[in-house]
Amino acid sequence: MQVERAGVAAVVGRPNAGKSTLINKLCGERIAIVTPKPQTTRTRLCAVCNRPPVQMVLIDTPGFHAPRTKLGKLMVKTVRESVRDVDAAVLVVEPVPSAGDIERDLIAQCGKAKVPFYLVVNKIDTLPREKLLPVIAAYQNEAEFTAILPLSARTGDGVEELAAMLLEHMPPSPALFPEGMSSDQTDRVLIAETVREKLLLCLDDEVPHGAAVTVEKLGERGDGLVRIEAVITCEKEGHKGIVIGKGGAMLKKIGSLARAELEEMYGGPVFLKLWVRVRGNWRDSDAQLRNLGFR
Repeated sequence: MQVERAGVAAVVGRPNAGKSTLINKLCGERIAIVTPKPQTTRTRLCAVCNRPPVQMVLIDTPGFHAPRTKLGKLMVKTVRESVRDVDAAVLVVEPVPSAGDIERDLIAQCGKAKVPFYLVVNKIDTLPREKLLPVIAAYQNEAEFTAILPLSARTGDGVEELAAMLLEHMPPSPALFPEGMSSDQTDRVLIAETVREKLLLCLDDEVPHGAAVTVEKLGERGDGLVRIEAVITCEKEGHKGIVIGKGGAMLKKIGSLARAELEEMYGGPVFLKLWVRVRGNWRDSDAQLRNLGFR
């Protein structure tokens, strides 16, 4: 693949605005995990969007929010740092005819970067088109955006228009990532995120946000079987019981869903073993955050 221009675009917004869905659609493949739960994305992820002769690296960031834990503060810090030294920035908002404090803070952060700054009004498939005008008008009063684009990351309506605009801002440069590399995440991180996505989808709100996943062992046998051992860390004993479920049914369901996706990822059979442990208040412990891979 010949690359003549390459650059970076940061995608920011409040939790559940649809950032990861948009990035997956722009890249044409599933790179970031997606669930209906807010704060699904916890760390920064670089997704590689190859549109020869241009390579665009999209930074998927955690949802910007008012943090209540040390993990939350790390997530917010990640967002602030991600809009520095980029070639373009995208603020994703829901189709609500007013900007909140979170959006105003992100507008200020992106404004400091002094790069092309796009506003994406997402989820236009959820309301009549005539209701978009008050949303656009409200944000036009907040900042001077390079462009305001209504789109639906879920259906893809309007996504290619955004892609074309962002690609124009990628400067002359060799490729930032080699051909065949779709993100900057290691296999262990991708596996852990896949398991956590299934946990988020299977469980109620309280438990998943107090859970983290780490891969303890990853290897391949001579017969091609990929062996994975991962640990789900919960904050409370009660949560551990919920994750395991009656007779281990919930843990089996989470593992089955994750294994099916991992077998697609590896193109062959996967043996996945999950354990559950308790680390009280890990989201507020510097030591536990480091042990769980948060920096």
